[in-house]
Amino acid sequence: MGRLVSGRRRRAAAVILKPFVWVDNSRLAQLANFRLKVFRAVAEQLSFRRAGELLYLSQPAVTLQVKALEEDLGVPLFDRTGPHVALTPAGTILLRYVRRIDEVLGEAEQAIAELGGKAAGELRIGVSTTIAQYVLPRMLGEFHREYPQVHLSVQSGNTEEIVSALEQQKISLGLIEGPARRRDVHAEPFLDDELVLMVPASHEWGSGSPIRAKQLATAPLLMREQGSGTRRVVEMALEKAGLRLKELKIAMDLDSTEAIKSAVEAGLGVGFASRWATYKEVEMGTLRLVEILGLRVLRQFTLIYPAGPEPQGPAGAFRRFALERRNLLIPGGGIAVKNGKPSNRRK
Repeated sequence: MGRLVSGRRRRAAAVILKPFVWVDNSRLAQLANFRLKVFRAVAEQLSFRRAGELLYLSQPAVTLQVKALEEDLGVPLFDRTGPHVALTPAGTILLRYVRRIDEVLGEAEQAIAELGGKAAGELRIGVSTTIAQYVLPRMLGEFHREYPQVHLSVQSGNTEEIVSALEQQKISLGLIEGPARRRDVHAEPFLDDELVLMVPASHEWGSGSPIRAKQLATAPLLMREQGSGTRRVVEMALEKAGLRLKELKIAMDLDSTEAIKSAVEAGLGVGFASRWATYKEVEMGTLRLVEILGLRVLRQFTLIYPAGPEPQGPAGAFRRFALERRNLLIPGGGIAVKNGKPSNRRK
């Protein structure tokens, strides 16, 4: 035990006794988080263009990031040979792990933020088109001021697309214009809405007198696309009023409320839209709202999330915020139609 150690053995012992420092040489651990974020957007959208729109990147920039990721991993992540982009087996595996990585990082950020009593982390929500254009912007500023550490990503689409995104775990919450009609989706009333009939300012129905429901069968009707919550509610209301869909003169299907408003202004027909979407045009005098005797097309905007426990973390914070502040979104307590124009009479 007391023997002297040779110089060589002393040096070897010194090397062995040095503190161990772990160096991660795996390729995946060295990848930039941004590339994984770009990959996930492309993988979930199955479109380089739509991924770029979500991330505010050009399509070439998205392609460059994906190619760099494929080179780092040494395998292709997407099959681009067919008419549509598809995930390869390696891409499918990576997407599963990237979702887990994002989930764990979100939990870590939330746990740290809870020390200060605030929600934090990534939150992906899906919003039906009408809500995205006319309601959500009124909410986001206040939500961001209250929860500055929540990084919000918004995906818009029609009701069926948002419900599908929720089922595929692409989003944590949704705001939709129609019923979810899924057993695995929990729905809560969010905001009352009314779909109103719009006509051009010069139209004979714009005089201020109400019309009968049967008169709708005489005019070219502009409708939202199949799968739209707005279309579904309008069809149900018209059938309830005794109008068969085959009797209607549906001139064209359009994929947004803005498109319908523009087409009505151009004199291509009449159409229904959310009252939330009509204030500006009615105020400017380019559109008139028409009362239909015995027919009011009422609906509720709905907040949806996966069936089970109430959302926690950023999703829970947004849900509480939306439900607690929804009454503040109603401008002037509602607007009643009078002579084709909005009045300030409360409902």
